[in-house]
This record gives sequence, structure tokens and C-alpha cells, in this order.
Amino acid sequence: MKQTNTPAGTLIAALDIGTTKVVCMIARVLDTESRLEIVGVGHQAARGMKTGTVIDIDAAETAIRQAVHTAENMAAEIVKMFPIRKVLISLAGTHCASQTQTVDMQISGYEVTNNDIRRALAKAQEQIPHKDINLIHTIPVDFRLDGQEGIREPRGMYGQNLGVDIHIVTGNQGAIRNLASCVERSHLDISGVCAAPYAAGLSALVEDEIELGCTVIDMGGGVTSVAMFENDALTHVAAVPVGGQHVTNDIARGLTTPVSDAERLKNLYGSAIPSTSDENEMIDVPPLGESETHQPNHVPRSYLVNIIRPRLEEIFELVRDRLEEDGIENGAGRRVVLTGGACQIHGMRDLAQKVLNKQVRLGRPVQLPGLPESLSGPAFAASTGLLLYSARHSEEMPSEILRQVEPGNLWERIRTWLRDNW
Repeated sequence: MKQTNTPAGTLIAALDIGTTKVVCMIARVLDTESRLEIVGVGHQAARGMKTGTVIDIDAAETAIRQAVHTAENMAAEIVKMFPIRKVLISLAGTHCASQTQTVDMQISGYEVTNNDIRRALAKAQEQIPHKDINLIHTIPVDFRLDGQEGIREPRGMYGQNLGVDIHIVTGNQGAIRNLASCVERSHLDISGVCAAPYAAGLSALVEDEIELGCTVIDMGGGVTSVAMFENDALTHVAAVPVGGQHVTNDIARGLTTPVSDAERLKNLYGSAIPSTSDENEMIDVPPLGESETHQPNHVPRSYLVNIIRPRLEEIFELVRDRLEEDGIENGAGRRVVLTGGACQIHGMRDLAQKVLNKQVRLGRPVQLPGLPESLSGPAFAASTGLLLYSARHSEEMPSEILRQVEPGNLWERIRTWLRDNW
């Protein structure tokens, strides 16, 4: 992916608003390579959210405000000098849609420049109807020069005709407006929006996976989102409205226990793969509605596993079916990386391999080294990825493309006029 690095010393902030948690991260850009130092972190249990959608704007605002406040307190010395005014926010995959546009540009024998690429991207954006949707990402994925396919970097090359295949990600306007309202009520402006699974991929994938092809499955509390990468670019975004919270609710109903206890049982004893010892291992399940219990309520661990496994199988089957429906089930090779807090159940990797018939690994924020242990797990892949996107890929924001598309000097203005009129 071609990067446009943010100047050293810049302070950036990101807000990952999920169904079960809200994470705010503040980072400082260290150098011209956009290496980052995280200076503030705040996370809270989400409120007012369901499957990535705001259902109670006041409750959602409170959780966001608390997460931002905690992060600002951690970075108090820096924030005092450079207050946080803008944040980049995530958007759940259920509110995103992917499409590819092809644009042809007349180069007329001149050298291909950055502005030519921006003009192609801007032209693609103009072809998208803006009713009820917002443009989120505009990403060039393939180039052709005078009919020659497979050109990876056309800048500096000469030709008559430039063709660009462009991946455009759009977001539901209502969902974005509701999130924006929650953020703005916390006295912050939004610098941009990033699809959550894309952010997770930027954080958790290594360069070869992005190049050779890989599918990221970001398993959140209420949504499981998918991002596909190939040839150094994001090529598709999708989602299904099921996640880890559904597993927890199944446990609460199946074992007749409070939701908080169901979450604890899932994390301590849950497994996606049954074992021979499950029938003999007993776990204590607090009964629902009884504040004081005089006798332990023991059930075999196999009961818990038999509740968890079908729901997780359903999630992966829904993902597989969605990709087949989109016609791209084999579009990014056989490599899958799992991210998100819900992927941390024991045996998840083995179950995913069985259902999807692909090579699977758990993803961590490998692209942001030096993270403390508490932030280095799969649950924070999307949060850290938002920082990386803000620092290194902000040129993919549609507003940035339109802002920079005008030629920067007199010669480029003359050359562009000649191309368009002769």
C-alpha cells in the first residue's frame, strides 16, 4: 500500500466504537516514517449500542465521553499543550458496502503524476450516487497503461491512456450521522471514518499477507466483519450481524445464569472444540435471580461447550455464505487472520479452519510494536489500526482526494488543460 506519512510530532486520536466496548487511543507521530508512540488509552464498556448501531444516543455518548476522558488524562501533559480536537472513528462492517469502479484517463504521452491518480479517484467518486450513503475509502487497486495490465506503480511512467481500477467503500449515512452526533456531543470533531475490519487488517497483517492475499475476520461483540486484501490493497468489505455477545446470550439462556456470569464462564471455561475431559470437568454456574446460593450449582463443562460451538459454527458459516454470495469466497487466497475480542475463545482457530477450509491464525497488532501487554491482544487490533490508518493512509479519505486533486503549480495546470482540451 502506498503510504502518505503524517509529519513527525503530529498528535492523532482514534475512537473505536463497538457493540461491547469503546476504545479511545491517542498517539504521537515520532518520525517521517510515521512510527507511533501511544500516549493515552481509555476504554469503557459500550452502552447504547447494538450490532454496531446506536440505539440510545445518550448512553452511547456517556461511554464515548468516559473513554476519551480517560485517554486524555493519561496523556495530560501532551494534551495540555496540544488539545485533542478531532478523532478518526470506526464504522462497523454491517454499515459498509464495497464496489469497484474503472476509470480511464487520457495522459497524452506525458508522465503519470500523483495528480493524475487523484483525478482518477475523484472521477470514480463522482460516479457514485450519494443519496443515503457516505464515501469512506477510495483505494486504487490496479493500473493499466496503454492496455498493459498489472502495473503496480504507474507514477513516473509515460503513456497515452491510464486505466485505474478503484475500490470504493461506502457507509450508511444514517449510521454515520448517529455516531457523529455522539462524538460531537463530546465536543470533538470527526477527522474521518474507517471501516473497522480494514483497520484491524492494517494492524494485524504482515506485508506478505497483504501482498499475496488474506482475509481478515474481525469478531466483535455484535458484528463479525470481513476485509479482504490482495496485491497490497483492500479489495472487499463485508459483515454479518452476529458476534461474541450472541454467544454470551446463548450461554445465559442455556444455563439460566446472569449475562455477566455467562461472559465470565465463556472466558474462563469456554471452548470451540470439545475434548474428552469435558464430561468429567464440573463448573459452577450461578443461578439466575438468586443473590445468595447455599449450594454450588455444578454442571459438566460439556454443557457449556455444546452451547458455544453451534453459535460459532453459525458465525463462520454465515461469513462463508456471505463471501460466496458476493462471488469472492476464493478471492484472497487461503489465508485467514482472526481478530477481535470474540476470537479469543479456546479452539477458535481450529474451528475456523474446519468450517472455512482455509489456513487460520490469530491476529495481534504486529504493525505497532512496543505496545503494552494489555493492548497487544486481538481485541485491540481495530483500535490500533485506526491510528495506523490516520497516520499512513489518510490520502484514501474521499475528502482528502477532492482537496488535493487540483494541480499544484502553473505547469501542471497548463499540462492538465492541454490533456483535457487537445
